[in-house]
Amino acid sequence: MGILNLTPDSFHDGGAWDKPSAALGQAERMLNEGADVLDLGAQSTRPGADMLGTEAEWQRLEPVLVALKRAHPDAILSVDTFHAEVARRALAEGADVINDVSGGDADPDMWKVVAQARAPYVLMHMQGTPATMQDNPTYDDVVHEVVTHLQRRVHAAYQAGVTDVIADVGFGFGKTVAHNYALLNALDQFRELRCPILAGVSRKSMIQKVLDTDSQHALNGTTALHAWALDRGAHILRAHDVAEAKEVVALHSALVQSRTPDAP
Repeated sequence: MGILNLTPDSFHDGGAWDKPSAALGQAERMLNEGADVLDLGAQSTRPGADMLGTEAEWQRLEPVLVALKRAHPDAILSVDTFHAEVARRALAEGADVINDVSGGDADPDMWKVVAQARAPYVLMHMQGTPATMQDNPTYDDVVHEVVTHLQRRVHAAYQAGVTDVIADVGFGFGKTVAHNYALLNALDQFRELRCPILAGVSRKSMIQKVLDTDSQHALNGTTALHAWALDRGAHILRAHDVAEAKEVVALHSALVQSRTPDAP
């Protein structure tokens, strides 16, 4: 899943693709590099980001979504939003997937919109809100609490009529560095959810803080974490750098094949 931020303030590439022409060029590159899905986001969810209203978010999103769907009608497009009205408009314009960092908590109409469209839905765990999530994230047992929370929310989403759920543990969303690595190490436990698992670690502070670097120099660390996530059962990598993520997938596939008795 290639990340296409249409925002001026995202933590890694804010402002790089906030003009439609630049966004379309980046989308073309990621598709050529092998992205299976493009995830368009018009609202930054970095800690402390300014929150837009529905109309401002849609004004950023609409021209890119419409142009991209016209240029690449077969491309699978995800929209990263927690506003039900943005999701409704995006799905009407041809978006395929809704990626909701609030897991349905931010807008009570979200699941109804997704259910009516029968669209796949990424349900993420977040402690708090983007404005407060990193103030003092606290857990007694982060793995157990996130697994339990997602179990409840995935079940509730299905009960509300959502047909296809993808779970995201929410690396960096209301977690310390230690919490993030505990979740990564225990990612195989999330198989209990019986749905695909999305891993979103790309260039995040869980890499930057350990390596004492910034997001611009966090690609090598991202690649390492991608490999560990795949080996612990992740099904989707949400990545800024598609070509490198595809290489990790190919290498991991070769590793998995080597584990079978008849592998060449």
